[in-house]
Parts: sequence; structure tokens; C-alpha cells
Amino acid sequence: MKLTIIQTDIFWEDKIRNLERLGEIMSSVPSGTDIVILPEMFNTGFSMNTAKLSETSRSVTFEWMKSISEKGNFGVCGTYIIREGSRFFNRWVFVNERGEVYTYDKRHLFSPGNENKSFTPGKKRVIFKYRGFRILPNICYDLRFPVWSRNRNDYDLLINSANWPESRRDVWTTLLKARAIENQCYVAGANRIGTDGEGLKYFGDSLILNPWGEIVASGDSFTGSLVSGEIKIADLENFRNKFSVWKDADDFSIRF
Repeated sequence: MKLTIIQTDIFWEDKIRNLERLGEIMSSVPSGTDIVILPEMFNTGFSMNTAKLSETSRSVTFEWMKSISEKGNFGVCGTYIIREGSRFFNRWVFVNERGEVYTYDKRHLFSPGNENKSFTPGKKRVIFKYRGFRILPNICYDLRFPVWSRNRNDYDLLINSANWPESRRDVWTTLLKARAIENQCYVAGANRIGTDGEGLKYFGDSLILNPWGEIVASGDSFTGSLVSGEIKIADLENFRNKFSVWKDADDFSIRF
């Protein structure tokens, strides 16, 4: 499977400009790409302006993703603000070329940035299968909570769409590698660049990692780029069979 991360700046709270620019970037996605991964809140930036920026589940951004996926013959994923009644969700959406849709609502809301005051936390851990890989979505802050993403031999690829600021740059890389190693899985972390409307700076450093925590592909620091890399299910299965750490993991349950 070939993954391509789009590491880009995001126009603050300007949905139309962001979708237009991302549409242009999509024309440069390498041939053979299976999944295109976008950062967190790729159409607005990490804004708490939910009343203005939210959409219903089948609105402008969804239709854009669906069209892109059909044209490119690949899956597209990333997060944006969804409204359901009086509640708002930071929702990760995956759409593929057949029109199949999988969604995950961010479980761990970033309370230091007051995300918990504007959004409702998700309560469902989601795993789905696409082109031979079992995929677990994460969103940004989720990366800090390993119990939530603990592999019970039930997924192969963890995808994290993020707006991870420059001030915690080393933490980003460290946690992505830790999640890959401890879960014996591939990890793809998509981060943005630029400065948002709150003055926060972002560094990029998007990564695709193998189960050993080694870098398969990486984005340049502070510059826009397409980050593409191949991951192989056979290599993962061979590693897990030869070094079956997962069999010795502690049992546990998650309570909501």
C-alpha cells in the first residue's frame, strides 16, 4: 500500500480557499497512491469557531472528498468540524473511491486549548479495513494516550491527523515512534505547517513509520510537501509472527 500525506499550510477559517488549494495539490499526488492523508481540520485550521465553520455530515467538505477520491481512485481522510443538533465533533472522515465512508470522533479533546468546551468527545474506537490493511484512526492529542490506541492484534496501520505545534516538536516524533514500536504497526502522522489565527506555529515533520519505529518517509520541516511511502502487510505479518510481543500484552478494558 502506498500512503501520501499532504503537509500544507492552512488558511485560517477559510474553507473555500483551503479546498481549492488542496484540490490543486491533489493533481501532484504520486501515481499508485492508495490513501491520501490530510491534517486535522484541514479546511479551517484548529478553530473553536464551531457555529460558523461546522457542517452536517454530508455537506461541502464531504462532497469535495468524495469527488477527489473518485477521480484519484484512492481513499482520502482528514478531520473537520461536524454539527449534529446542538453538538459539535472534531470528526475524522475517510471516503474511498467506491463511496464507502468511515468516521471517528476525536476522543481526547485538547483541554489546554479549550477544545473540550467547544466539542463533544467521541466514545467509539473505530477500526476498518481498506485494501488489505486494518486501520485505526487517531486525531492529534489522542497520540498522548497509549491505552486508547493499544493494539490487541486488531489493526495494522495507525493514522493520526494533527495540528501539532512547533513548541512540542520533539514530543510529536517521539510519540509517533513509540506508538509504532509498542503496537507493532505502521504509523502515519500528518501535520500542518505555517501559523494559525491564534499565532501558533506548526513545523510539519509528517512521518510514515514502520513497526520497528524506523522512518519510511518524512516531510520537510516548515515547508509544504507530499510525503509518500510504501507499507507492506507481508512484512508486518512476518515481524509479528517472529517477534510476537502482542501475545504478552496485559488485558484491560476501556470505560466511558
